[in-house]
Amino acid sequence: MSEPLVSVRNLKKYFPVRGGVLSRQRGQVHAIDDISFDVYPGETFGLVGESGCGKTTTGRVMLRLEERTSGDVLFEGRSIFALKGEAMRRQRRDMQIIFQDPYSSLNPRMTVGEIVGEPLSVHHIASGRDRENQVRDLLETVGLSGYHLKRYPHEFSGGQRQRIGIARALALHPKLIVCDEPVSALDVSIQSQVLNLLNDLQEKFGLTYVFIAHGLNVVKHMSTRVGVMYLGKIVELADSKDLFAHPQHPYTEALMSAIPVPNPDLKRERIVLEGDVPSPVNPPKGCRFHTRCPYAQEICRQEEPPLIDLGGGHMTACHFRQVMDAPLQKRSI
Repeated sequence: MSEPLVSVRNLKKYFPVRGGVLSRQRGQVHAIDDISFDVYPGETFGLVGESGCGKTTTGRVMLRLEERTSGDVLFEGRSIFALKGEAMRRQRRDMQIIFQDPYSSLNPRMTVGEIVGEPLSVHHIASGRDRENQVRDLLETVGLSGYHLKRYPHEFSGGQRQRIGIARALALHPKLIVCDEPVSALDVSIQSQVLNLLNDLQEKFGLTYVFIAHGLNVVKHMSTRVGVMYLGKIVELADSKDLFAHPQHPYTEALMSAIPVPNPDLKRERIVLEGDVPSPVNPPKGCRFHTRCPYAQEICRQEEPPLIDLGGGHMTACHFRQVMDAPLQKRSI
């Protein structure tokens, strides 16, 4: 296997919680709590999990849009947190992001030509007529037309706005693009068009994606490998086909059971987890999933399970993963 394009090593990101008259720190939100994984050139690495599990924060810290609390992110073997000033600005050419909301991520006061062309100006790549020609080419690459240059974001549909965001991300010919739930705000009829566009662009330009999403069907369609996050931790990591065929963590299996089956004659045993996700301000001791896990034992409440390789790169963090051979009992809240 080739060398990783990006290596995340023991990454942590805590946000302070302040309160009171003097706004003193009362605690910390453990958004990311000691996670590690690699992303290889040309692949799509999926991140899935419930809202608040740390997926988006992981993507933002990987691009240094948020500063780390501890740990490191290596891009082609070099720590992005060791870069300063001009060196970091040059590094940003290789790392771009497609935001979740195509409405708020575009400046309503700028034309499409200015939005897509801004990275070319900031990095002194093109100006004047040359920049305009490059912007036209980018718009056509994502399925828009050159005559859209002078229009403003409010004149476009949600799917078209997301295409503009994709064109902006492509402007600097990056190696890595973090796709932060790029289709969750779009109509279902438009989602497949945008996903197919991302696949076509990946093949054409040799892009590497970190694909963050809630929809497991979307992740299954897009991803080469998948990391499952729960309360700031990666609890399972595997090849996409292997993960969906043989989940090895109780949380992953519960997520899989919620995927709709496009056949009314087939019935899937739904696994309903009891309770709510614990607060990331005060995460439980031991395995963070033990408060909702039907297999939880005393060791789960006391010791945090390590992320171990079960073979073939399929990794899971579960003290009792061997019981996954037996189906979970259907439970209700």
